[in-house]
Amino acid sequence: MTSFEVDSTQPVEERTKALNWTSMPVEIYVKIGVIATLFVIFFYKQIYWTMIHRWMNDSSWSHGFLIPLFSLYFLNLKKDEILAIKAKPNYFGWVLMTMSLVFYALNVVQIKMGILYSVLMIPMLLGIVLLVGGWKLIKHVWLPIIYIGFAIPIPDRIYKAITIPMRIWAAKIASGLLSLVSELEATSRGVIIDVVYRGTPLEPSLDVAEACSGMRLLMAFVALGVAMAWLHYRPWLHRVVLLSSTIPIAIFCNIIRVTVTGFIYVLIAPKYAQGIYHDILGMSMLPLAFGLYGLLAWFMSNLFVEDKVIEEDIVVRNKGDK
Repeated sequence: MTSFEVDSTQPVEERTKALNWTSMPVEIYVKIGVIATLFVIFFYKQIYWTMIHRWMNDSSWSHGFLIPLFSLYFLNLKKDEILAIKAKPNYFGWVLMTMSLVFYALNVVQIKMGILYSVLMIPMLLGIVLLVGGWKLIKHVWLPIIYIGFAIPIPDRIYKAITIPMRIWAAKIASGLLSLVSELEATSRGVIIDVVYRGTPLEPSLDVAEACSGMRLLMAFVALGVAMAWLHYRPWLHRVVLLSSTIPIAIFCNIIRVTVTGFIYVLIAPKYAQGIYHDILGMSMLPLAFGLYGLLAWFMSNLFVEDKVIEEDIVVRNKGDK
């Protein structure tokens, strides 16, 4: 790794031009290419079959294609800081890489957890970066590397174990809201909602299917929520609150989706609660989730504005008195 020393006496335009990806020596790109090639060869099965193949064939993970692009964008945001670093290799990177390889071998022989193969790519990447550039480089690239974890598909067994409780919660709450309508009685049986409207049972009963569990919305929204919290400068407390809010917002929006689907099924026509109409309603929940997320971000940004203005006014007055 080569450091980029920039002359602070240069005009801003020249300094900005100096800190550019294209200004790196060719040998740096050669090293990056060699390391990247070896990494892809070693993790080929995980990168293609476990990740890319799943993104292409499972709509629940189609957002995976966006994750690497966001990671690259995060890196580009830190371009000036990264290129100005005087690289100092840290040999703890060897330790991290060795541990990743040991766990990989143990997983082949003993543990045999499919997802662990993919997860080990992240500490391996961190180890490589730490070995090449040291802690100063890790400081600026740790998030883009860890962010790749959002693109790693969860095993079906774990995925279904998570979605079943979410489907049951959605069915219970939706049935309670549906029952608020006059002459409509809804009761939930696990993930099934039985509906009686004007004394007539509706057949078939509403089934909160796996696609309606909210996991697809949850995974995509949490990943994008992290990106939004990172892209805009905020105090760490604000970022923690915003990140913590992504899960309840996603669950809330999915409950709205299931409830609205129920109202459409009962009060309008069953055909409008299925097929493309069902998919459109599901997609509309993502803008709703971001609207609530943006409202919370706006509220937190303006929560202490009045106090801040008062403090600044007091400071100005005190200076005037002196």
